[in-house]
Amino acid sequence: MKKNTITEEKKKRKTRRGETVLPGERDEEGKLKVPHTNYGLFSNMAYIVKKMWQYKRVCVWLILIGAVTQSVMRYLWSYIAKFVIDIVQLQAGQTQKDIKPLVGVLLIALIVEVICMGANIIINSKTWYFIKVRFDLITERIEKVLSMDYQTLEQPHMLNMFQRANNATGGNNNGVEGMMHCMNNMGTLIVTMIVSASAIIGLDWRLIIALTVAMLTNYGSYLLSVKQDKVAYWDKMAPNWRKISYMERCTQDFDFAKDIRLFNMKNWLLGKQAEVLRDSEKKYAKSRNYWLRHSFIYSFTSLCSGAIMYYILIVEVLEKGLEIGNFTLFLGLCAAFSSALSDFYATVGDIQRCSMQTDDFRTFMDYPTEETGDFLELSKVLEGKSPSFEFKNVSFRYEGAEKYALKNLNLSFPAGQRLAVVGLNGAGKTTFIKLLLRLYDVTEGEILLNGVNIKRFRRSEYYKVFAPVFQNVELFAFPMAENVSMQSPEKTDKKKAEECITMAGLKQKVEGLEKGVDTELLKIVHEDGVDLSGGEKQKLALARALYKDAPVIVLDEPTAALDALAEYELYQNFDKMIQEKSAVYISHRLSSTRFCDVIAMFVAGEMVEYGTHEELLAKNGAYAEIFRVQAQYYEEQEGGDDER
Repeated sequence: MKKNTITEEKKKRKTRRGETVLPGERDEEGKLKVPHTNYGLFSNMAYIVKKMWQYKRVCVWLILIGAVTQSVMRYLWSYIAKFVIDIVQLQAGQTQKDIKPLVGVLLIALIVEVICMGANIIINSKTWYFIKVRFDLITERIEKVLSMDYQTLEQPHMLNMFQRANNATGGNNNGVEGMMHCMNNMGTLIVTMIVSASAIIGLDWRLIIALTVAMLTNYGSYLLSVKQDKVAYWDKMAPNWRKISYMERCTQDFDFAKDIRLFNMKNWLLGKQAEVLRDSEKKYAKSRNYWLRHSFIYSFTSLCSGAIMYYILIVEVLEKGLEIGNFTLFLGLCAAFSSALSDFYATVGDIQRCSMQTDDFRTFMDYPTEETGDFLELSKVLEGKSPSFEFKNVSFRYEGAEKYALKNLNLSFPAGQRLAVVGLNGAGKTTFIKLLLRLYDVTEGEILLNGVNIKRFRRSEYYKVFAPVFQNVELFAFPMAENVSMQSPEKTDKKKAEECITMAGLKQKVEGLEKGVDTELLKIVHEDGVDLSGGEKQKLALARALYKDAPVIVLDEPTAALDALAEYELYQNFDKMIQEKSAVYISHRLSSTRFCDVIAMFVAGEMVEYGTHEELLAKNGAYAEIFRVQAQYYEEQEGGDDER
């Protein structure tokens, strides 16, 4: 049914420019295709004009005024040369010479030249406004990324799609800004061609035909090269650019520096980077061959059109008595027309190239991310009650994976309960958390919140239910208080942030800082920024969970780097801090979560046991077996419990 729907949709959106690849389409091997829409040149031009008018409308006026002033400068001196020659010839046959007409013509030309030149200088100095519009479009792209759900964002086809959109906003002469420059040039060229052609066609229409045929040949060659280059280089280089960016980040990121040096990874990393660059060089070499062919065609047609132009004008002089002044005028007009026509077709080729790149940007921006449907208000469903959850026959499989990461899970999580999810690495614990938090949607089954499928709520509202603490704690280059609140300065309660930091065990650290909770973290933005140790980062993450004050706390192995005793004590202390809230504790150490109300034991993506610590030990199953194996690591903890 889904396949038929996609087929019908493709029929609606298929155009002369190419076929749209819709989100969710797969190739013959079952792999997801990179979504792509061919919007077309005129649609993209209208889109860019709309964006210029939205973000910097003076750009539109710059293009319109520049089209007139720059075109005037292209053919002005062709007319001036004609008048000068005519005046000189006229004065040469007279006894008394009068230079006033000559001075008058030159003075008028000078005034027009100064006005146009001044206008062009101002216009060219303001074309940086195009960069401003591109920056605003980059902001739109980033906002789009931030609005995407987690599951979509990590898909390989989406990463390639994002890379293409990034490239379309990554330079002055490509994509969206390239369209602006091309449109700016095109206005000038169109006016120049109209003025030149109007004069030339009155002399000999064959001149227009010859120059047009030559330029059409060049344009066809140029456009073919652009299209081949887009497919063979631009599209296929998206994964390469992503790999190059990753390699550069690995080799320059301070977080990787210790491992690279201690494990002597330099040559290995250089080899990996060289491999990616060699593949990129092959694609680039193929791209340059297309343009080499075009260069030969362009040179040949330009030579032929120039020869025809001189032949026709010389015949006009010898056989039809064309005056020297007019010969100079038409020679200049032909040159201006030929140059403008050549530049026009080249610009059309450029704008086609930029348009195809703009297709990539617009495809990414039009990718459906906004949730649609008849959503329920979470507050009405809760109505003052604490949230409870139920997993009903839930299964999940990652994109491209053959096996299920979680299979046929049935689990209830009542309000106020302490649930421990335990198991060895790869058991499905983190997948369970991602489904609970709705970072992923289930493949099969459903998850209910107070009896309602969680898909009935907007993600943004649903996320408010949870205060998560993940294994990898990421710091932001913001003040410590904002790193705790995870909100903008005006929305951050510094006093509350400081209280949470104290409760999490970072009081001594903050007191040792000159600016306290206003201390900037990391040295990426601020040279006097402060970094935190691994343990301090974990405590900061706990402070974040306390600050958010959500009804459900989720700890996804944030203490994996600690020993078993330290993890146990941290979990015990944090459990006291959250008081009556619901909590999920994830760990592969079975001793750390024995204080929880109930324990779910996961093995190979399935929940194999469920009960209290004592019940599972008495059952003498998988939980008891692993607990005994791990016992040597927490004997000290066992002794401590007896003393208590």
